[in-house]
Amino acid sequence: MTKKTTHDDRPGCCHNDISLPSVATQLELTDFDADQRLLGLCGTSLVIFTSQGCSACRYARQQLAHMALPIERLAWIDAGENFGLVQRYEVSRLPALFVVRDGHFFGALHARLLAADLQQALAEVLARAPEDLP
Repeated sequence: MTKKTTHDDRPGCCHNDISLPSVATQLELTDFDADQRLLGLCGTSLVIFTSQGCSACRYARQQLAHMALPIERLAWIDAGENFGLVQRYEVSRLPALFVVRDGHFFGALHARLLAADLQQALAEVLARAPEDLP
């Protein structure tokens, strides 16, 4: 297996263009630390808003960590505990997925929770021009 690494213009940031068998890093973000952490992380983060009473959210939490996705981490946000982020990201249903790469916001990710669908949607989202975090 070959590994291609590309660098952006931020010191210490690089992208691994390789699908991993599972996501190694998972974070829990809150209203208090989400911006600071997402802005400071290199690589691609899949940000997922979930809620305890949501069965689709439980499925997402069980499945996403084991999918071969071209991301460095999963960043979980409990929608019931972090209403400020829910409002800023304009979350209207759960689970809600968003993509952040090297501190840049690429928007919502709309796909079924299947590896092939998510991989395709990630490629499409990352082809867009980035924006500032909401």
